[in-house]
Amino acid sequence: MALHQQTAQLLAFLSSLGNPPLSEQSVDQARAGYAAMRTISTVELPEVRDVDAGGVPARLYRPTLERTGLCVYFHGGGFVIGDLDSHDDVCRKLATTSGHAVLAVDYRLAPEHRFPAAVEDAVNATRWAHAHASQLGVDPDRLAVAGDSAGGNLAAVVALFGGVTLKFQLLIYPVTDAQSDTQSYVDNANGYFLTADSMRWFFQHYTDGDQSVIGDARLSPLRASDAELAATPPAAVITAEYDPLRDEGEQYAARLAELGVPTSLTRFQGQIHAFFSMSELLDDGAAAIALAGAHLAKNLKAN
Repeated sequence: MALHQQTAQLLAFLSSLGNPPLSEQSVDQARAGYAAMRTISTVELPEVRDVDAGGVPARLYRPTLERTGLCVYFHGGGFVIGDLDSHDDVCRKLATTSGHAVLAVDYRLAPEHRFPAAVEDAVNATRWAHAHASQLGVDPDRLAVAGDSAGGNLAAVVALFGGVTLKFQLLIYPVTDAQSDTQSYVDNANGYFLTADSMRWFFQHYTDGDQSVIGDARLSPLRASDAELAATPPAAVITAEYDPLRDEGEQYAARLAELGVPTSLTRFQGQIHAFFSMSELLDDGAAAIALAGAHLAKNLKAN
């Protein structure tokens, strides 16, 4: 399918700005550029507050002051960029559309903190949330993890190795294999917002170029064993047609399904990486958030 018209117009505008490729930028430049793209959310909630999730900064979003389930959310940004503010709008909308609380996790970033620091923070924050559910006003037995891109990687890894019983995992164009050699890396290497070179830039900073960790399932959850994957909770995976990460996300969904994990896979045709975070600009972004919220509502409902 051709690029969605809205997306094509957005890409043309971004190209007109003449910014250097991410792979040619410093970390500080990349972070500043990403912060400049932040959407100031207009979504109001009864409670939004920053919390200390066992030593990991986090932000709680509650759509109601009644007891609900909780989705622990990990932001995207290639393990190098992004923060609580970059995904504030996403988390507000997920809380609103799902009817459940969201806890956004501000895990440590590379290159200051390399792999597996982000994994450690993701696991620790999720375990803290489970142990302190009453403090957050949520049900510890209705817990999910979610994330986009690098955050989808962390959500998958927490579902595998977090040591907490989860009801659901929501993976939005997740990084699942650091080998980065799928056909979608070839087909979508350039011109569609996230490039193959950008992914190499991210992995270089996250792993310091250490090729020995590629097979580590905490970096490449697609490499986890059948037994480990089969023990994970029901999943929904969302991918984009024009995304280098498309194939590995879909391969992960297929593997979960083959191992008996109830799994939903939705590919947004004509879309690019990061469209989920662009719901104010792209109709498909709003549709994907609505879909994600519906998945969370269904899987976190009270028995």
